[in-house]
Amino acid sequence: MEQRVNIKFYFKLGKMATETHEILVKVYGVDALSEMCVFEWFKRFRDGKEVVKDEPRSGRLPTSTTPDNIERVRRMLADDRRLSLRMIAEELKISLDSVSNIIREHLQKRKKKVYAFPALRRSSNV
Repeated sequence: MEQRVNIKFYFKLGKMATETHEILVKVYGVDALSEMCVFEWFKRFRDGKEVVKDEPRSGRLPTSTTPDNIERVRRMLADDRRLSLRMIAEELKISLDSVSNIIREHLQKRKKKVYAFPALRRSSNV
């Protein structure tokens, strides 16, 4: 939000988008908005839009990541930690992405990698 206000400020000063982006990079470093994003905001301001907040977006609201589903996933994993994402998704009738999101973001669990190494054979000559 802060960078957008700065972009609007430089737009009103009559600066170019490229110059504005260079200044943002000097101030914010790697956290600066991309040049393309600065161009998009300049276009909005040229079109007469003054608001620096995001416009509301249409689309389906997330309905799978509910407290009830989070608890159900937690209980399923507590009962059998070897369940796959696909098995949980099929059981709860929600998407794989939703299950993955619940496990990572809400339950803060990570998949552990298990490496299997073949047994070393000893030489009979040793």
